[in-house]
Amino acid sequence: MIDGLDPVIHVPKRLAAMAILANAPSASFRFLREQLQLADSDLSKQMSALEAAEYVKSTKDGHGRGASTTFSMTRAGRKAYAAHCAALRSLIDPVRATDSEPG
Repeated sequence: MIDGLDPVIHVPKRLAAMAILANAPSASFRFLREQLQLADSDLSKQMSALEAAEYVKSTKDGHGRGASTTFSMTRAGRKAYAAHCAALRSLIDPVRATDSEPG
C-alpha cells in the first residue's frame, strides 16, 4: 500500500521544498526559508538531505555575508517527486488511481 513513497521526500519539510522547486526553475535559500518558515539550520539540514539523494543541486554566488545559495531540482529529483506524488495519490484515492474508465 505504501509502495512508491520515497522516505527522503516524504518528510513534510522536504516535500514542501520539493513542491516549490517543482514549480520554479530555482529558488533561493532565503525564499525557501521564508515560504517554509524554517530556521536557517533546519532548512540547511533538509536541503542537505535532498542534495545527498541528488534530488536538488545548489549554486553558491559570492563569499561571506553577501553570499547567496540557490537550489534547483535535478532530473532525478523531478522523477522521484513525480513518483512520490503518484504514490500519494494512489494511497489517498486507490479506486480513482486504478480506475482506467472515466467515472
